Amino acid sequence: MSTQLLHEKKRIKENENPTKIAIAKGDGIGPEIMDVVLKILEAAGANIETEFIELGEKSYLSGHTSGIHPSAWETIKKNKIIFKAPITTPQGKGYKSLNVTLRKSLGLFANVRPVQAYSPYVSTHFPNLDVVIIRENEEDLYAGIEHRQTQDVYQCLKLITRPGCEKIIRYAFEYAKAYGRKKVTCMVKDNIMKITDGLFHSVFKEIAKEYPNIKSSSQIIDIGSARLAANPESYDVIVTTNLYGDIISDIAAEIGGSVGMCGSANIGNKVAMFEAIHGSAPDIAGKGIANPSGLLNAAISMLAHIDQSNIADKIKNAWLTTLEQGYHTIDIYDKNHSKEIVSTVDFTERIIQNLGKEPENLEKSDLSNGSGSISIPEYKRQKQNKKLVGVDVFIDWQGNDANFIGQELSSLDLYKMKLKMITNRGVKVFPNGMDETYCTDHWRCRFISEETITSKKDSYNKVISEQIISLLFKLHENGFDVIKTENLYEFDEIRGFSLGQGE
Repeated sequence: MSTQLLHEKKRIKENENPTKIAIAKGDGIGPEIMDVVLKILEAAGANIETEFIELGEKSYLSGHTSGIHPSAWETIKKNKIIFKAPITTPQGKGYKSLNVTLRKSLGLFANVRPVQAYSPYVSTHFPNLDVVIIRENEEDLYAGIEHRQTQDVYQCLKLITRPGCEKIIRYAFEYAKAYGRKKVTCMVKDNIMKITDGLFHSVFKEIAKEYPNIKSSSQIIDIGSARLAANPESYDVIVTTNLYGDIISDIAAEIGGSVGMCGSANIGNKVAMFEAIHGSAPDIAGKGIANPSGLLNAAISMLAHIDQSNIADKIKNAWLTTLEQGYHTIDIYDKNHSKEIVSTVDFTERIIQNLGKEPENLEKSDLSNGSGSISIPEYKRQKQNKKLVGVDVFIDWQGNDANFIGQELSSLDLYKMKLKMITNRGVKVFPNGMDETYCTDHWRCRFISEETITSKKDSYNKVISEQIISLLFKLHENGFDVIKTENLYEFDEIRGFSLGQGE
């Protein structure tokens, strides 16, 4: 079963207008592999019109701190399709990742990374590997919200949303349904991150019930990654959060033969972006040895997405034929199954010569025989009762006696607010902490309201908010360095905050 994106079958007519594509040549090996892939697309008769945009290292260094020229945004919004070679983010200057910026700014919520084995022509220990990793693309730690809070402690916020979970999980099941795949596996770490990863897992179980003909299972990400590396052929579709998906898709690609072989699709409601999953590889740029296969496979997905599946099949089958013939770039050369090491340009010419041919042993591409679509409904927020019950106050204090700071805080005259506990790096150190626990200068002090009023929710929350403001003033008045606060809420009487380790 093919692993490309599925859309309604549509044959190209001679009088149809070409689809306009925003093209970014990228950095490192990007320009050379983009040039040869565009040459293959032209030779195959792809009905596209290219508009080149500037993004990547040159944009960063010319003063565009986002890594993209302002005019490129207009081209992207107009064309709705981006075809992008790998880019380089300059190191050590605080630049944000352009890939993340593009995915989040354009609402590209689904990252689809198919990985197939091409054994024996590309060496792999897993000749039957055929897995699709569907990665949430907009949130998690990739929100990029980081702070230095004390001399010792740095923070990165992990943001998981219910709309984000629903969209990506439903997309995974719809993808499996559209392509006749049999199983969707969810990978999370909710034994530790019970609220964030716990949300992803609970939404997965809810949505799985709507697809009774598709098997569903869940695994903790650490053992799931190990099993994927050891026995990838037991997986079909995997859905997971942003960081985990980034890691396991590279694991799958590498054990499948080479990271350089795989392309990815970034799908949103309005815009789609197609790219290779590998980096810009500046160490081999200009040497003429780069493998264009990852970017070519991304182009094949793009052609399927814009309803040119017959051209996508033509290119994919020519590429598979070239692999069978043994003409391989150096990264996939194997003396047992390769006939010749070829350059980037020679590999391209071989593919062009094979246009119209089909592989004899590898499964041929048949996108043009497929039909169907994937649609994701709009998110509908369910109304919940949100109740404020307390606050976590984070304090920068360079002492190391948890009992001392705990007694100091407990002795303050706080109106209807009570210190419940103090944690250090998440571990409870007061009351009844352990002397062996190492403490840094970052203290989370949990204060719970003792308010018992039973008035309406808004009035209750207003009273607690006033208590928290009074608490913060009292802490400031007594010389405590408050660096952050986090309100504690219950939603429909369910606690919306984690307990301290040992609480």
